Amino acid sequence: MKKIKLNITGMSCNHCLNRVQTALTELEGVEKAKVNLKKATASVKFDEMIQSPEAIANAVKEVGYQAEVAK
Repeated sequence: MKKIKLNITGMSCNHCLNRVQTALTELEGVEKAKVNLKKATASVKFDEMIQSPEAIANAVKEVGYQAEVAK
């Protein structure tokens, strides 16, 4: 399992947090995702044989937020 951190732009409320959390946890290969509204980040633990960091960031973008893998 690999762990990454995403920087997310555009979240402003708990509804936003829940949308991002759901988008991440529903991805195949994602074991755990924790979204932090105050810090505008998400920590994601996933199987890198099934998902890529870019695909995970794209899942956030598909629900209307900007996301990039933190360096």
